[in-house]
Amino acid sequence: MVSIKDVAEKAGVSPSTVSHVINKTRYVSPLTSSKVERAIDQLGFHPSTLARALKMNRTNNLGMLVSSSTNPFFAEVVRGVEEGCYRNNFSLILCNSGNKIDRQLDNLTTLVQKRIDALVVMTNRSEERFNEALQKVKGLPKVVLDSAPQPNACTLQDDSVLGGRLATNHLISCGHRKIGCLMGPEGHPRSIDRHRGYIEAMATADLPVNSLWSASGPLSVSGGYNAMAQILRSGERPDAVFAFNDLMAIGAYHAIQENGLSIPQDISVVGYDDIEYASYMTPALTTIRQPSFELGLQAARTLIDHLDQKVELPPVIQLVPELIVRKSVKTR
Repeated sequence: MVSIKDVAEKAGVSPSTVSHVINKTRYVSPLTSSKVERAIDQLGFHPSTLARALKMNRTNNLGMLVSSSTNPFFAEVVRGVEEGCYRNNFSLILCNSGNKIDRQLDNLTTLVQKRIDALVVMTNRSEERFNEALQKVKGLPKVVLDSAPQPNACTLQDDSVLGGRLATNHLISCGHRKIGCLMGPEGHPRSIDRHRGYIEAMATADLPVNSLWSASGPLSVSGGYNAMAQILRSGERPDAVFAFNDLMAIGAYHAIQENGLSIPQDISVVGYDDIEYASYMTPALTTIRQPSFELGLQAARTLIDHLDQKVELPPVIQLVPELIVRKSVKTR
């Protein structure tokens, strides 16, 4: 393999000068820098990332823990993190726990052992064992997404209370009065916020909240299907439902149609996230657009700015959701 000494000999400079050009640790004249860069190109030299990490005490690796990379919303967030890393010459090490707490803990240990410079955490539920393990990792800059706030970490999220109000107010403005919810798991922070927005909007409009019109479940297609089926079995059918993510809305479509009902003639549906599939559903899904790509991009940018420019990590960054009107809501 070509070594740094080979590059130095070809360029007619010292190995330390080659190192300074590569690592930008000291001023080197443009003429000398061009000689070194030309020698690197001619010899096909690739600096050892391990050696550089040891010398600089930095790997330029960002770690990311996700609980389910199969969720289209999560996938779009990951794409944003990857883009932020690429723009700043960082590499992303991605670990998917598959919603298994033991695997999540193992992934955290692995990432720390690989000497990542910063960490992004995105989970759809908060486990106390994981939270405790995360807090024990000292000195590692962290951003948490779509999960409960953590000590000594930046929480980056959309304003889900506002999103819940936007969804519910849209249904109210279209003439609906019997509005239910397909809620996520109990204790899920974003579900709590979206439910709060729903309750606030219903209270402002002086509309009743009937517990039979709402049901909880995993933020998945099957979760939405089962929650909607439970509501339909109750005999107290709402005329509209707000699903706390688009996957639950997809499941609700199936349950509604299996019961011989149509959307939006019998039941209107609003989702949340605006995943790619939402606009291809029949009818196309009205939903709340959560800026998923921007969440990931902002997470990477926030951590890299902290590392490069010593910018303090803010405790909370909130992005603004947006109502996307399509065909799944009927005006009464």
